[in-house]
Amino acid sequence: MSNFFPRWANWLPLQLLVCGLIVGAPITLGIWYYFTPKYTRVGYQPDQPVPFSHALHVKQLGMDCRYCHSFVEVAGHSNLPTTQTCINCHGEGKILPNSPRLAPVRESWKTGQPIPWVQIHRLPDYAHFNHAVHVNRGVSCYSCHGAVNEMSVVYEAESLSMKWCLDCHRAPENFLRPPSEIYNMSWHPDSAAQQREMGMKFKEEWKVNPPVSCGGCHH
Repeated sequence: MSNFFPRWANWLPLQLLVCGLIVGAPITLGIWYYFTPKYTRVGYQPDQPVPFSHALHVKQLGMDCRYCHSFVEVAGHSNLPTTQTCINCHGEGKILPNSPRLAPVRESWKTGQPIPWVQIHRLPDYAHFNHAVHVNRGVSCYSCHGAVNEMSVVYEAESLSMKWCLDCHRAPENFLRPPSEIYNMSWHPDSAAQQREMGMKFKEEWKVNPPVSCGGCHH
């Protein structure tokens, strides 16, 4: 009885496998990179209704993060500044009260409607993150938000991905700061060795033991 399939069909599975690798590998690598927060979120810099420059307010004028983000030490979520906060400096008879750039602030103050700030740093709903816990145990604003004091327009400096979070949870001593420097964006340790020594000290004193399992952040 003659063979039902021609001889060249013996090589068909191997040919399909090679073609699959040639086509599938670039697609997989593309999805691996282009569909991750490192690509989709890092550098995200939306226009805000009010052109607020952190470089001016924080670096030049020396304003503390907590003046605008007043709940960051006591709440799970950091709050955006209220209209009252802006009016404290830019109200009638104060700094630039009639500036066209501050028109949304005046309109908000007049109508009682909040300023429609665009949230930049956003975690998925299934990921639990508590701001107060982190800043009260030595994690600086700089660690997650980058050098905000250098930004005229704030952008997302870190991916906030699971791997990025776990890098800190697995070795918190590499990131912990003295309590007096939590909100100082310009402070840096003299060396990596100094950071680790200082971080180990704080880790032991504060009993810092962040979770590294899924259940720690995904409740």
